[in-house]
Amino acid sequence: MDISRREFATTLTGAVGAAALVRDHPDAVPLDPCHLPAPLRALTPKTDGVQPITDDERRGRMARAQHLMTEQGIGAIVLEPGSSMHYFTGTDWGLSERTFAVVLPAAGEPSWVCPAFEAARAKERIRFGHDVRVWQEDESPFALIAGVARDRGVAGSALGLEEQVRFFVGDGIRRAAPTAELVSATPVTAGCRMFKSAAELALMQHATDITMLAFKAAFATLRSGMTQYELGDTMTTALTRLGGSDPWALVGLGVYSAYPHGTVQPQRLARGDIVLLDAGCAVEGYQSDITRTTVFGRPTRRQTEVWNLERKAQDAAFAAAQVGATCDSVDSAARQVLADAGFGPDYRVPGLPHRTGHGIGLDGHEWTNFVRGNSTRLAPGMCFSDEPTIAIYGEFGIRLEDCLYITDQGPRFFSPQSPAIDHPLA
Repeated sequence: MDISRREFATTLTGAVGAAALVRDHPDAVPLDPCHLPAPLRALTPKTDGVQPITDDERRGRMARAQHLMTEQGIGAIVLEPGSSMHYFTGTDWGLSERTFAVVLPAAGEPSWVCPAFEAARAKERIRFGHDVRVWQEDESPFALIAGVARDRGVAGSALGLEEQVRFFVGDGIRRAAPTAELVSATPVTAGCRMFKSAAELALMQHATDITMLAFKAAFATLRSGMTQYELGDTMTTALTRLGGSDPWALVGLGVYSAYPHGTVQPQRLARGDIVLLDAGCAVEGYQSDITRTTVFGRPTRRQTEVWNLERKAQDAAFAAAQVGATCDSVDSAARQVLADAGFGPDYRVPGLPHRTGHGIGLDGHEWTNFVRGNSTRLAPGMCFSDEPTIAIYGEFGIRLEDCLYITDQGPRFFSPQSPAIDHPLA
């Protein structure tokens, strides 16, 4: 899916999370847990053998970040709660108006800045670093961050802000340390997170395996009159029963399958309708993201031809995703297949209106992307979605999405590709 789950839910309903979107919509009827469809009742958790990321791996990540800081001339980076803080430190904390942050210097242990009344709780969660600096309600947390830089001897160096650091935090640091140069920490954070370890790939594989099982269960429940919300709730319930966390689902039926990120228009499934289901979950925070498109009943020749073209474009992107290739060349490979068949060109519809794929890991979308103008070269450990949608407004849309990772020998899919429009699961 080429949109964040939170953005998708907020855009359509104001709810937080796609599972909430399904349940909070006035047309949605939540599944009765006492009367689940048989394909869902048969599902049990598939979390045996899951190995969380170790503290030793996180120490290696911080060491890598410090190496990149030295290369980039950055004295320290500042992280607020979120996926990067979790990635480097294993600490999770909710965002609020009270600043909680970690400062990772180019040398030495991290330092933490925390509201004073939260210090005891914070110390229960902090796994790296003993320097916890607290601020009272009438004091400035930003002065503490500036103090960390000063005490670590990097006050005269650039200070990197992780891309999700909020404006008021960055502005507060600027005011507290007016001589400091504030720069983007993306070369450091993305420079680490883009390249997945074997442990990360294993967690992403597990999330993918769960998602494929959920697709099988959800497609087995298709019936005439089913709404998009019912199918979405069926999918998120299946993902939850299989042990996936943070489940989400996006559904488009019939002509509405042409909308890449869905629509609030009411939909009921009828014979001959295209069914587009985009879904995923997390295992230990690591994400899956898969789309399958099929037809309810017998496909028409037109539906089959467009589906086959979509599969050809997905194959072209995969074939282009070789070590050393640029990200934009992968996008171009998929787009050329569609242009040769008369779609597009460029981002025009009917055709492919968005990038061919996005990075994925702890976030459903993270650096970097298969998109025009991105000259980043592919290297082992990088992970992407491969999803060259064909949108035909007023008719239907087809998207096949599988995530891949780059190995020394080239790309590998996490999930088996869809074989045919009337046989969507391998």
